[in-house]
Amino acid sequence: MIDKQDKKAQAASLKALRQEHAETVARTQAYLKAQQKVRKALKAAMQAGPMTVPQIAAAVDLPADQVLWHVTALKKYDQVTEVGQDGEYYQYALTEEVKA
Repeated sequence: MIDKQDKKAQAASLKALRQEHAETVARTQAYLKAQQKVRKALKAAMQAGPMTVPQIAAAVDLPADQVLWHVTALKKYDQVTEVGQDGEYYQYALTEEVKA
């Protein structure tokens, strides 16, 4: 059983850790927010129908390697599905559109 003294010490320790890592937490939150913004743009571009990575990259004005990274993450979390090929490139579509 934890007594009052231990709870206070634990609370003070957690507060010190939050203050010590505040910059790291803020930086990480900003990074995640930027990623979400990019993924939202990718999904908006893909509303028009299946697209290849180069087509998506052109639509959102980002390098193809970054787009591929995000599309891979979206695919991992079942938000994007491979639906075919266009030449040597896979085409991707939003999963909800494929299921509809």
